[in-house]
Amino acid sequence: MNLYSTGHRHGVAAAPHRDTAAAGRQIFAEGGNALEAMIAMAASIAAVYPHMNHVGGDGFWLVRERSGRVRAFMGAGPAGAGASIARYAEQGLAEIPARGPLAALTVPGAVGTWMLAQDDAAACGGRLPLKVLLASAIEQARGYTVTRSQAELCAESLSTLETVPGFADTFLLDRRPPPAGARLSQSRFADTLEHLSRAGLDDFYRGDVGREMAADLAAIASPIERADLQRYRAVLTEPLSVRLPSGEVFNTAPPTQGLASLLILALFARLGVTQAEGFDHVHGLVEATKRAFLWRDRAITDPNRLPSPPERYLEPQFLDAEVRAIDRRRAADWPARAAAGDTVWMGAADASGLVVSYIQSIYWEFGSGCVLPRTGVLMQNRGASFSLDRNALNALAPGRQPFHTLNPALAILKDGRILAYGTMGGDGQPQTQAQVFTRHVCYGEPLEEALDRPRWLLGRTWGSPRTSLRVEARLAADLIDQLMAAGHDVDVLGPYSDTMGHAGAVALNPDGSLEAAHDPRADGGAAGL
Repeated sequence: MNLYSTGHRHGVAAAPHRDTAAAGRQIFAEGGNALEAMIAMAASIAAVYPHMNHVGGDGFWLVRERSGRVRAFMGAGPAGAGASIARYAEQGLAEIPARGPLAALTVPGAVGTWMLAQDDAAACGGRLPLKVLLASAIEQARGYTVTRSQAELCAESLSTLETVPGFADTFLLDRRPPPAGARLSQSRFADTLEHLSRAGLDDFYRGDVGREMAADLAAIASPIERADLQRYRAVLTEPLSVRLPSGEVFNTAPPTQGLASLLILALFARLGVTQAEGFDHVHGLVEATKRAFLWRDRAITDPNRLPSPPERYLEPQFLDAEVRAIDRRRAADWPARAAAGDTVWMGAADASGLVVSYIQSIYWEFGSGCVLPRTGVLMQNRGASFSLDRNALNALAPGRQPFHTLNPALAILKDGRILAYGTMGGDGQPQTQAQVFTRHVCYGEPLEEALDRPRWLLGRTWGSPRTSLRVEARLAADLIDQLMAAGHDVDVLGPYSDTMGHAGAVALNPDGSLEAAHDPRADGGAAGL
């Protein structure tokens, strides 16, 4: 499986695991469209890359339809009925635990978005049954090979996960982290997918699967109740967008940080940087990131509690004022807290004009760690982003949606190309998106080169009190010196670091040809037909 695939005329797929990209290609071979391919990939990636995502997590889609319209499928699961600040206070907790049953406090939203995608796929002529769409994932869940990243993250996180209900039985071998290349099975999860292929995806919330999930959640004292599952619906909505010299860029609205990704690109465009890879490029994006994150942290929360409409931050007058706050030569102080997260981004496009950008996540690696024994569902810990301070912007309350680092991106470019792109990586998502977009779109670097080039990340390393600018060692030495001289607190990592995210992109070109590419930092691949 290649990391770059081009010249296709029917469909392309990119994913952080090569077997998942192959699952998408198989759907195109069956006559399916890009939405159907992505449903198959969403199920597959949970089977073969469970440390990064699962059906117990959330998901967000941007879909460019054949008409040219861009729509968003929003799958942010709300806090359960039992998720109150008082409940955590009774446990003597000052903050929400990152692991265990009390971390598994939000409804899984991803499968709800699969339902929206299935409806939209049918409206676009898709006719493949769930039995076909889920076939690869069912087979993969019955036996898959542990990747390098799963092995490493399991070993690193073992002390926080080994006693969490269901984790050891599902993801350890003889109570030890499995090595890369070992074979594991998610047999209960495979059974669940097989049942859904017959009963329909709605069963996940309101049928037999939902009932079994609710029973297991009650048994471990999670704050989620069966009624929370029964009333959940993913939401079809309009995305945020901003116009740049190169075209219009789209991202998802709150509770995601899509606003931050758009702000970075809009502010950087106003700096007028003419060349890639130099000080002006790197410094400009880093300083735009700082401005974007300041406003993100003031503005993004549950969409029903927003302090102001997010569109106001994308208005030209606001952007013009913000860019004047950027010093072109000096680094601004940056003490802000960084948000972590492990996630998958995947893309698919077909010759009919459907282009899909999708992101699916359980937040931290392995999420809450809780695996529900009757269904094999691994539950997210997205609710750990809530605050137990009643006055906080993202204060915990039943039914409230948490802040999301997730944000898929899509661009309709003036040269006629449609580009879907994204990455995993918490606070790194907007930053990596901006690096890939500017390199490829603004400065003309080939897609595969834009994904391979050395990257940087502004944020705090786990266990470190410093918020530094981490850079890959392949960044030019004289550029690193210039950044340090400008006041950036630089840490140099290895040549290819997982810290920088696992990015990917798919493109529909004006001549109807399709291309896809994925990050060499991942276990991924790109495939087409």
